[in-house]
This record gives sequence, structure tokens and C-alpha cells, in this order.
Amino acid sequence: MSEPEEIVEKVVNRLVPKQDLKDKHVLVTAGGTREPIDPVRYISNRSSGKMGYAIARAARERGATVTLISGPTHFEDPLDIKSVRVESAGGMLEAVLDYYNNADALIMAAAVSDFSPKMKNKRSKIKRKKENIAIELKPTEDILKTIAMQKGRKSRVLVGFALETEDVIKNARLKMKEKDLDLIVSNDPSTFESQAIKFSIIGRDGKIEDFPLQPKNQAAHIILDRVADLI
Repeated sequence: MSEPEEIVEKVVNRLVPKQDLKDKHVLVTAGGTREPIDPVRYISNRSSGKMGYAIARAARERGATVTLISGPTHFEDPLDIKSVRVESAGGMLEAVLDYYNNADALIMAAAVSDFSPKMKNKRSKIKRKKENIAIELKPTEDILKTIAMQKGRKSRVLVGFALETEDVIKNARLKMKEKDLDLIVSNDPSTFESQAIKFSIIGRDGKIEDFPLQPKNQAAHIILDRVADLI
């Protein structure tokens, strides 16, 4: 007998009426990344991966073939979704490049680390010392900017997320322009680890849609409504 979770997943897939992403390949990134300092320490962020996983499941429910590229999370791989696990920003970039050419849409929901230690102690743990220890950082490679440079066919949709602490819409619009995005989802850290999200969607035409606090699985379908229209 199949596991109860698998039965529920199959039933939900049958009941969902909207199949507007059938025969489309949706590539989703989720979770944070880890940039190693030494064999036991790393730089990361508070991303839980909930939003990205919700988008991946919602896309599959709507008929898409889904590839989920995930940083470290506490979630199991979703059923009927190809899952690729990565650790660092560099690993996520490599995985995205591996699957991007066959995708109809890329939704970058992952919270990729912006910085990585310039020097890493790969073999030994840095010992505690009385004096201060300085860790010099360098920028990680910008995944969205790299992808935008090879966007290719016009039907491919590129969606980014902008999590900001100030000037939220202004900074989201700037990110959208710099990285040649079709859509950007803007939010702040207040719901970072929550089951719900309050967010805005900005399109290429400059239109802003504001959405109230709601479950992330519901927000996922709103985002996919806009992606399906663009595809």
C-alpha cells in the first residue's frame, strides 16, 4: 500500500482543475545557501525554503514538469518533482545552468548568500583565540544576472524575489531592471520563517499588485497565475 502522504498528493493533483502549466517545464530554486568558513562553520541566512517548495508543489499541481533546486532545508523531496540538492551559491548556479535551457520558466525563490569568505580553512577548524578574528568576504556570483545574460528565447520567463528591509519597492524595481526580470516578488523579512507571506508583485509594465498576509501555498498559486499568463 502507498504511504498516506503519497495518496493525498495524488488526490490533490486530480482535484485541482487548473492545468495551465501542462507540458511546461518550471525550474524553481528554494532555501538558503551555505558558504563554508571551515569544515564545521558557514555563513548562511534564515530562509526556511517554504516559499520555494510551495511554488514547486503548486506548479506540479497545475500540470508542469518541475525541477526543484534546493539549498539545505528540513523538508523531504516533494513527490513527482525532480529535486537537486546543493550547498553553496556556486553549487546552485551550476545546477541552475544545467537545467535552465530546457525550462519555460525559472522562479528564483532561493535566498542565495551574497557573500562568501575570501579564505576558507578547508581541512581544519579555526581555533578559538583571545584576539579578534577577521573574516574577509567576497561577493558570490550573481545567479540571476548570469542567467539574464543568456535568457535566450523570448517565451522563457524569469522571476526573481527581492527581500528588503527598507525602500522595498524601490529596491525591487532596481533589481528587476538590473537583472532583466519579467516579474519580481517583493517582501520583507517579517515572514521569512513563517507559513504565511505578505508580498507585492511587480511586472515589466511597472504595475504593482499588493497582496495581504496569506498562506504561502496560496501565494504560490497567485505567482504562478502571472507566470502562466506570460508563458
